[in-house]
Amino acid sequence: MRTTQLYAPTLRETPAEAEVISHQLMLRAGMIRKAAGGVYTYLPLAWRVLKKIEEIVREEMDNAGGQELAMPIMQPAELWHETGRWDVYGDEMFRLKDRHNRDFCLGPTHEEMITTLVRSDVRSYRQLPLMLYQIQNKYRDEIRPRFGLMRGREFIMKDLYSFDKDEEGLDISYKKMYDAYTNIFSRCGLNFRAVEADGGAIGGSNTHEFMVIAESGEAAIVYCEACDYAANVEKAELKPILAGKEAELPLEIVDTPNTKTIEAVSQYLGVDIKKNIKAVAFQNEKDEVILAFVRGDHEVNDVKLQNAVGAIVLRMASEEAILAVGGVPGFMSPIGIKGATIVVDATVMEMYNAAAGANQVDKHYKNINPKRDFKDVLVTDIRLIQVGDPCPHCGKPLKTARGIEAGQVFKLGTKYSKALKAMYLDENGREKPMVMGCYGVGVSRTMAAAIEQNFDEHGIIWPAAIAPYTVVIVPINAKDAEQMEIAEKLYEELKAAKIEVLLDDRKERAGVKFKDADLIGYPLRITVGPKAVNEGTVEVKVRRTGEAFDYTQDKYLANVQRLLATL
Repeated sequence: MRTTQLYAPTLRETPAEAEVISHQLMLRAGMIRKAAGGVYTYLPLAWRVLKKIEEIVREEMDNAGGQELAMPIMQPAELWHETGRWDVYGDEMFRLKDRHNRDFCLGPTHEEMITTLVRSDVRSYRQLPLMLYQIQNKYRDEIRPRFGLMRGREFIMKDLYSFDKDEEGLDISYKKMYDAYTNIFSRCGLNFRAVEADGGAIGGSNTHEFMVIAESGEAAIVYCEACDYAANVEKAELKPILAGKEAELPLEIVDTPNTKTIEAVSQYLGVDIKKNIKAVAFQNEKDEVILAFVRGDHEVNDVKLQNAVGAIVLRMASEEAILAVGGVPGFMSPIGIKGATIVVDATVMEMYNAAAGANQVDKHYKNINPKRDFKDVLVTDIRLIQVGDPCPHCGKPLKTARGIEAGQVFKLGTKYSKALKAMYLDENGREKPMVMGCYGVGVSRTMAAAIEQNFDEHGIIWPAAIAPYTVVIVPINAKDAEQMEIAEKLYEELKAAKIEVLLDDRKERAGVKFKDADLIGYPLRITVGPKAVNEGTVEVKVRRTGEAFDYTQDKYLANVQRLLATL
């Protein structure tokens, strides 16, 4: 390809709408253009990157035993009614009606569709295991589409679904996909971690997210350098912190005027914040009140709480709802509450002689001993992990990083097969539900994540495996016939060697072409200038490191191949 033929309209200024670096650089590098909020056109350079990522994904899926198919993007509502997700999936689902007033949606995910497909054709254990996948557009009506391809309303995704006859078979399929995902992100040249995560709206008993490590990542993860434990902060498991044992003092109510915050209570009573119990009130989708209690210096983990009480959604409780169950905003404890679900973090139950609200305005309890004083409460881990918390596996202090979720693997079990009656006959002729797994890679998101991890002040730095072109040839003076003759010769030699090369044949200043090469992020730049004509040498510059090497024209090709193998 020649730059004079390439449709890649670069920009010198950063568009005001672009908030994160991947969005900024893809717009400036002529890779994407906005069609509507959260909807983008992929221009040729971006499409080449996407196709390379897709090919890596496809090869790894096929190697693991997956079979590719294509399912409809438009799905009938009847399938979603069978699983009950039509009414609970939420406003992110694009819903539409046909001319006959029948309900459809644009697929945000395909569990219903694939399970219905398989139930109609698979009847025997002899047909299992089965792994089917597709690479196609998905649609989610984000309330605030932002960050370019990081949170769009239309995106490209690979989703594979496994069907096994039992949990042991699912374990094998899950391990195959886990290993395949490790290969995918390694081959894409990305720094990533597989972390334990929450299943969210898709559900499932076990799940791992594959996080591309980047400062701009919207998800916080914790990891242990002493062992292989890593988890999303929403999922990170925590053991209760044991307080030093004390003699239990009698419970008493004290006046605490104008102390609606934990800090104010702690200061007024002259006790450490760790001796306070914090209350946070929620309501679920049925408007039922859920009261969560954690130690004063801790925060409630909404996802853990949601899972603990089996809620579909949680929102902050209204003052009226709190008062209706006997609570008083700013002055709450489990003592005396009626008609609410009370969830107490396991660490709280290990406290002695603590302070908490008395469910009266400007009054608190002193000397609360939860094991003595809290009745009819659910005790579980509901706190948000903090830096320095001990690793649940080895006890060493945990560290934090930020990551971009580029892939996730789920153990679904029989959630969908039971709901949709996807059954098979086992060796004894007994009917059983298939045991399922679900495995997704955000293809377009992976492209954006790669940029978030690989850039500098000049532009993108593509890993060679997914770069739109791996080499760009830049003649310093395209009007110089001898330079152009050498550039054309190199161009043909590189193409013959199966190297993806772009010849910048524009009659522009060398500085303009260098800036575009750095902005777009080609891994190697070959400069053809006066030295190529007078001395027979060309400069090969590595985009990632800035290193430049002079090679004679009879040696440059072998060195280009060697350098590309390292990038």
